[in-house]
Amino acid sequence: MGKTTRKLEVASPVPADIDIANSVEPLHISQIAEDLNLSPQHYDLYGKYKAKVLLSVLDELKGSGDGYYVVVGGITPTPLGEGKSTTTVGLCQALGAFLDKKVVTCVRQPSQGPTFGIKGGAAGGGYSQVIPMDEFNLHLTGDIHAITAANNLLAAAIDTRIFHESTQSDKALLNRLCPPNKEGKRSFSDIMLGRLKKLGISKSKPEELTPEEVKKFARLDIDPDSITWRRVMDVNDRFLRKITIGQGPEEKGMVRETGFDISVASEIMAVLALTTSLSDMRERLGKMVIGNSKAGDPITADDLGVGGALTVLMKDAINPTLMQTLEGTPVLVHAGPFANIAHGNSSIVADKIALKLVGPGGFVVTEAGFGADIGTEKFMNIKCRYSGLTPQCAIIVATIRALKMHGGGPEVVAGKPLDRAYVTENVSLVEAGCINLARHISNTKAYGVNVVVAVNKFSTDSDAELSAVTNAALAAGAFDAVICSHHAHGGKGAVDLGIAVQKACENVTQPLKFLYPLDISIKGKIEAIAKSYGASGVEYSEQAEKQIEMYSKQGFSGLPICMAKTQYSFSHNAAEKGAPTGFVLPIRDVRASIGAGFIYPLVGTMSTMPGLPTRPCFYDIDLDTATGRVIGLS
Repeated sequence: MGKTTRKLEVASPVPADIDIANSVEPLHISQIAEDLNLSPQHYDLYGKYKAKVLLSVLDELKGSGDGYYVVVGGITPTPLGEGKSTTTVGLCQALGAFLDKKVVTCVRQPSQGPTFGIKGGAAGGGYSQVIPMDEFNLHLTGDIHAITAANNLLAAAIDTRIFHESTQSDKALLNRLCPPNKEGKRSFSDIMLGRLKKLGISKSKPEELTPEEVKKFARLDIDPDSITWRRVMDVNDRFLRKITIGQGPEEKGMVRETGFDISVASEIMAVLALTTSLSDMRERLGKMVIGNSKAGDPITADDLGVGGALTVLMKDAINPTLMQTLEGTPVLVHAGPFANIAHGNSSIVADKIALKLVGPGGFVVTEAGFGADIGTEKFMNIKCRYSGLTPQCAIIVATIRALKMHGGGPEVVAGKPLDRAYVTENVSLVEAGCINLARHISNTKAYGVNVVVAVNKFSTDSDAELSAVTNAALAAGAFDAVICSHHAHGGKGAVDLGIAVQKACENVTQPLKFLYPLDISIKGKIEAIAKSYGASGVEYSEQAEKQIEMYSKQGFSGLPICMAKTQYSFSHNAAEKGAPTGFVLPIRDVRASIGAGFIYPLVGTMSTMPGLPTRPCFYDIDLDTATGRVIGLS
């Protein structure tokens, strides 16, 4: 990979993640950048260990070839954890530090909600981590804060517009929207000219408008009951899920119910992840739909005149953040869309930059959120559609413990010791659980990519159990199945995985295939995805039927589908482990992220503002005031 890679000295038993992260002094980020042939004009420093890589790199490398593109997914998640992030990092350390390949890891930025809540950070684990781990898991370079600011500016614009429309005449609204310049003349801004065009009004000056045109232009006439845009913050706070606003005396009784989501659930985060350029981001932000007019027409951010301001707040956030692994291989951290109501993948621009930087023969490894039925499916059908990129290999991460749970193992209860079934040999339980792995392999192979199974090894796993998994994976059609120990040994423990991935990338024989075409109906696309889950049919609520009809009339039926369902089962029932079949998938509602570019059906109830557990992670987090080091992060 280059002169900056370093070998680790590992300890046994494996120390705490934060202790390992603190035991390695990160290299100055300029050294990591130099290995990628990035010169100082290609990035902006954010301290010693982070830098924003500028999109101008893409323009300079436009004619160069791409490296191999690898996506890491997993079996259906369990409370026991599967280790996708750890595997993603460990594989890249193996490719860069041991197999002498140019490699870039592309991962999402974690939300502070889970960091301080129940899940902990997302920098990997053990000897396969992104460092500095504390900076990675906390503020990083401020992208989530920019998203929060932009999201809440739009929320304020919505309520402000409703308020002023309720208190002013048509002419007064026009005069305030188009104030006179120094010469006393009024004119339309570019955003306003776009709205006039949308309304079919060809006038170029405010004074040319007829009274009817003034009314059409000045009044959005937003239906408060249709507003889907909510405020956000990057903290788990269950008490903000539903709030009442407009109770102040100056708001003149304009009370309505709304609520807060966590920042990473904002559509602006999904826009950031799916955008391909600054101009594309500007267009997507302006197209975001916040609700409808009382006549049933969609109202966008540009209708509110705020699309440009949102872009200004996001202009630095569009640049990916360069970091490093414990073994000195480069990492691009960018975007962190919610993996239920959004697509749960890091950004297109980070992947595109990385593929150019590693060049032909190099590797870009990116992680998809949750199990392959959610993260990898959305990676293929949403992210790859918009990026135009084609992966050569998909990894499915599995553990013996998780497969035992899918085979019918006992329930895992937080705070209680693991049942003996998970720490002693039980080959039959593992074999029963491999039905979950087999379906993920079959579904992923259908996209035309080679599948490599990475079995993340624990010390309690027996050779017979490990063999049962590799045999089942190969029987299900995996290109290869490899036992890995990257958590305990870093890149050295994932060398065999790196070799298998290289062979898989070099032996692709099919083009990328999507699960459904875009020109079929919304229901047709939903049902294609439901079939891949194992459902025998789909049941739509009255509300879902109404929304599908509305989005079809509004011209949005050509968008891909981003299914919002539990990550803990192929079905809608989180308790259904393994690979259930024959169930009817209930669609209770259908919503749209028009700026991001997808329709998202809701299967069951999706919480977009997590709550804190009885004992949140923040109990363990503190600052060593003597050294200035963060302690207790996991």
